[in-house]
Amino acid sequence: MKIVDTPAVRVHHPADLMGAALAAAGIALVLVLAVYAQGTTSGLTEDVQGFASLLRRLLFVPVAVLEGLITIIAPIAVLTELVLRRLVRQAFEAIAVGAVAVVLALVTTWVLTEVGSVELRASLSVWSAGERVVTIPALLTGTAGLLTAAGARNRRRTASWSWNLLWLALGVALITGLVTLPGALLTVLIGRVAGLTSRYLSGVQSERAYGGALVDGVRRAGFEPNRLIRVRDVTAQRPGGDDDLATDLAAVAITRYGDNRVYAMTTVDGDRLDVVVLDGDRQVVGVLTRWWRSVRLRGIEGRAVVSLRQAAERAALLSYAAWSAGVCTPRLLGLAEAEDSMILIQDHAHGAVPLRDLPTEALTDDVLDAVWDQLRVAHTAGLAHRSLTSDVVLVAPQGVRAPGSGPEDPTGTPACDGAPVAFLTGWESGDVASSHLARRMDISHLLAVLALRVGAERAVASAARVLPDADLATIGPLLQSIALPPATRAEARAHKGVLAEVREALLARLPQSTVEPERLVRFGGRTVTTLALSVVAAVVVITTISFDQVNEALAQAQPWWAAVAFTLGMTAFVGSALTLVAFSPVRLPLWRTILSQAAAAFVALVAPAGVGPAAVNMRVLVRRGVRHGLAVASVGLVQVSQLITTLILLVLMSMVSGSQIPLGMPSGTVLVSLGSVAVVIAAAMLVPPARQWVLGKTLPVWRQTWPRLVQLLSQPRRFAVAVIGNVLVTLSYVGAFAACLAAFGRELPLIDLALIYLIGNAAGALVPTPGGLGTVELALITALSTTGGVPLPIATSVVVLFRALTFWGRVPFGWWAMRYLQRRDVL
Repeated sequence: MKIVDTPAVRVHHPADLMGAALAAAGIALVLVLAVYAQGTTSGLTEDVQGFASLLRRLLFVPVAVLEGLITIIAPIAVLTELVLRRLVRQAFEAIAVGAVAVVLALVTTWVLTEVGSVELRASLSVWSAGERVVTIPALLTGTAGLLTAAGARNRRRTASWSWNLLWLALGVALITGLVTLPGALLTVLIGRVAGLTSRYLSGVQSERAYGGALVDGVRRAGFEPNRLIRVRDVTAQRPGGDDDLATDLAAVAITRYGDNRVYAMTTVDGDRLDVVVLDGDRQVVGVLTRWWRSVRLRGIEGRAVVSLRQAAERAALLSYAAWSAGVCTPRLLGLAEAEDSMILIQDHAHGAVPLRDLPTEALTDDVLDAVWDQLRVAHTAGLAHRSLTSDVVLVAPQGVRAPGSGPEDPTGTPACDGAPVAFLTGWESGDVASSHLARRMDISHLLAVLALRVGAERAVASAARVLPDADLATIGPLLQSIALPPATRAEARAHKGVLAEVREALLARLPQSTVEPERLVRFGGRTVTTLALSVVAAVVVITTISFDQVNEALAQAQPWWAAVAFTLGMTAFVGSALTLVAFSPVRLPLWRTILSQAAAAFVALVAPAGVGPAAVNMRVLVRRGVRHGLAVASVGLVQVSQLITTLILLVLMSMVSGSQIPLGMPSGTVLVSLGSVAVVIAAAMLVPPARQWVLGKTLPVWRQTWPRLVQLLSQPRRFAVAVIGNVLVTLSYVGAFAACLAAFGRELPLIDLALIYLIGNAAGALVPTPGGLGTVELALITALSTTGGVPLPIATSVVVLFRALTFWGRVPFGWWAMRYLQRRDVL
């Protein structure tokens, strides 16, 4: 029996790091509750301490003596077991961690006593020698740290009952008034932080199955190994001897896509098999990754497993299901458990090469068709892979006889025997009763993988030869980097533009297909920034206004003006709908277009100001059959026309109203500010990367928008409708703002009010918060109180009323419009 392996002596468990972080968060939560929920924690402590008299009757030793016994007996028992198991280093580390935990408890007690607030000290204090003293039992904290460093309680019998004794000691101390409830929780949490941090930093003795334990596991699965060779990266080996087994490309691919240990096994009967070993300490990383993606993304992540056994059983289920369905995949032959590992034994794909390592010239149309045919077989059986990459697709271009790679027909010939043969492996993340979305994802994943190797046109053409058009017409929205597996995502980043080429190729073959990317990300960096800015803006608004004065101003408001403001806010939908109808290259029904603008008011809850309406308008045009590029040009033209119309309207209003606001020579401050901005912009344009970035963002939009503008200028009637719509939008919002001001018995010249509204709204919208939430309010309040001379409480009341009527008040109508249009396939 020969084993070639390099066992990991000590491993750093990600679970320990996660546990330390959660324990630290628990400490912070306990301290917060001790301050802000003092009544609740004190009440619970008093309720528990009501059993003190009964407990003293049951105990035959003093509480202090019981605590001392537990802090001596439990550590000695645990350390003895570690020494008997020859884990001497871990025993010394546990002692050191216990000492560190004692010091941490003492330091924490001193800090809370010296700098803690009165409420915090009160929640952690008990009576001692006639005075209240902050108490965190240091010896029990040290015991918690020692037990944590000693290892998991499910693998140490003494650790299991020692933890029970520790909780018993804390319960007794809580009942007898030696510690408060927050103090008892801090006792354990501080010890856990010390123990888990030490375990992660120094590592713990590996409990994976290596050597004899691995061989015993293979034997329990029903096989007698002759050789077990650890599979390595092909670049790190020299050919010849055992390295030929260790560098077999089909086996190396398993190590790349699964991040598991893989062994090339030769049995005493001469069979060549693959042994895949799943280690328990590696499962936490996968669980966290899948959980994070499921939270961040919309429905494109599969079900998460929570234990090593569940992961192995899921892999076995999918492997059996795929093989039984007729998919060419290595058959799973055995499953066993050994130490903290699960062992899967499967057939070896002889002569197969991963798509990643296959030369491009070997990817003939027959090979591509064979790959797509395997996916079609899986989907016909209701299976979805969910993680197709260039490592899970194996190809034997010349054809091989692959025993165990699929159900055999009555003659004994494997169903997938032939030339060429394609294998689909790595089914661990798949579904046996898959959804339509999961199958769409599979097609998009494989299409991206093949496009990276043979180009977009050949990849789409090969898919079209095997799959029905109905399947291909729905995958365009999923062709985006975030929806791809990590390995394919990295390749796509190195070959920018491939996914766009695939969408164009799909559109060329199926003109009616949808290729506009769906929103798959629930939140990203921009969302986090938006939320943070919204919180900051809300805090600034709340801390700078007097709510008593605001309430007084609201009590004196005239409600009829509020009804006028709300009506004008709803009228803005008609104006924006007229503009979109005028600039649309296809005929749009006016009523449904008005509803789409109402739906944009609902989308504004999660999109920065101006972005929501643009996205909805894009969706409306695309769903009406407008090409993506033409839709972008039309929506861009709508936004540009709104800006130009607003500026022209301001000039005309100033001339008609005879406002004293100077439109000639600006003030010196304004000139200096404009000059500074111009200098900064000019300096930035001198930097080549900045200039290229600006040109890259503006030139494509200009090239798309300019032809549409020229075309519309030749149609005066449609252009006039667009102007009327833009004027109606501006006048509706300015009128609503004036009505809100009139509701509090105030008035300003129309041009002044328009300038205040438009400039304040534009300034607030520069910060990317949803709908300008918080920032628009702050900008309007500032402009109205400084430029307009309106008292701050009234200005605040005006802006709050205006935003309540023209933003929040329209959200329910927008939600209804969104649902209505989605049911009728308009959005």
